[in-house]
Amino acid sequence: MKVGFIGTGSMGSLLIDAFIASGALQPEELYASNRTLGKLAQLVERHPGLHVCDSNIETATTCDLLFLCVKPLQFKKLTDEIRAYMNPHQIVVSITSPVQIYHLEKTLPCKIAKMIPSITHRVESGTCLCMYGDRIKEEDRKLLEHLLSSISKPIEIKESHARITSDFSSCGPAFLSFFLEQWIDAAVKITGTPRQELTCMASEMLLGTGMLLTQGGFSPKQLQGRVAVPGGITAEALALLNHSLSGVFEQLINTTHAKYEEDLHKCDELFSEAP
Repeated sequence: MKVGFIGTGSMGSLLIDAFIASGALQPEELYASNRTLGKLAQLVERHPGLHVCDSNIETATTCDLLFLCVKPLQFKKLTDEIRAYMNPHQIVVSITSPVQIYHLEKTLPCKIAKMIPSITHRVESGTCLCMYGDRIKEEDRKLLEHLLSSISKPIEIKESHARITSDFSSCGPAFLSFFLEQWIDAAVKITGTPRQELTCMASEMLLGTGMLLTQGGFSPKQLQGRVAVPGGITAEALALLNHSLSGVFEQLINTTHAKYEEDLHKCDELFSEAP
């Protein structure tokens, strides 16, 4: 199978690195094009045998499975560029949340899927959110999820739930890292404990907490109850967090949804234009 990537920026290159590191794909099976030739050169240096295509059209015509890893507002220009060279047997996967399946099915003649990946795939972990267009058949779904299962836990969702689920699977690592960073900054300032030492402890704690929630049989509420002894230090601190963070997560969700709706509106306008 020939697998192509149009766009090898942060997430496109991460997926390529992860697929190769997991053994799911060999460099010789991969084809890539990108506006910045330096990024392609870096990929080939890391993965000798990977094919660099001279244009997006070459990538599109060569591959059976094509990942589109460009920014939302670049999609219309890209699909207009490659549409005449695509065929109904190919599978195109968008990894961009605001670009809708109906945008791509209206524009391209091939099978359409949408996957929202996560930086956690770099360590073959985390969930990959999967959505499928009407032309995708069962064998296509199995092929995609088999490939994705090498670097993640694929979960099929409704496209209407893409934004809120992305908050957890895709944005979540940044949110949790921000929380840890603020916590570590405060601890260094107040106690003088070495930052590297605290960062190591916090990271191992986060890893262990994830395992307790996924493999240890705990829900978030149960885990809090197990750690927090009534009247103890943890319970006192949880009470503070409960008070201080009241309404914060509602605001977070409203913020991510507002940006999503803004980008979706722009994509609707772009895809309503004639090619």
